[in-house]
Amino acid sequence: MSESSPSAPSRGTALRRFAVTAVVAAAMLVLTGCSQAVPIESAPLASDPDCAAVVVRLPDALAKDTEAEQQQRETNAQGTGAWGEPASVVLRCGAEAPGPTTDRCVSVNGVDWVIDESEAPNYLFTTYGRTPAVEVLVDNDVVSGTTVISELSSAVSVIPADGGCTTIDESFGETSG
Repeated sequence: MSESSPSAPSRGTALRRFAVTAVVAAAMLVLTGCSQAVPIESAPLASDPDCAAVVVRLPDALAKDTEAEQQQRETNAQGTGAWGEPASVVLRCGAEAPGPTTDRCVSVNGVDWVIDESEAPNYLFTTYGRTPAVEVLVDNDVVSGTTVISELSSAVSVIPADGGCTTIDESFGETSG
């Protein structure tokens, strides 16, 4: 990942909007008392065929066979997925690909993810080097973000990589002295 001007204000705004959507969805479910579709705003590029390929590969459960197991839920928007009652993991395919950032970037099972930790314990993981991008909002108090992205990487990997995380040394090349 290159160290360049971060797009923090727009990413922070996007995270807050995404988090508000998830909180509103959770509140609606608590008030209605039944398992309805999780309302999620679809991402701008949700109609991209690669998003359909991701969605059909999403797992039925995350953190399966553990105390933190989260069952998949129905959603009301194209290119989305949700798990947990109330939803503790929300996925949106079709997000704009992030540009260079100083946020932490990790590679998990062949997929690179930028992690926005500004709203902890809610973490926003966004694929890096794939277009369209996939965003995954995780309530880390309910289920481990590391577990979630590990289990979602297989589905997300159907979107071809056209870049990935790099370090400053990789970006500028190491020079010998």
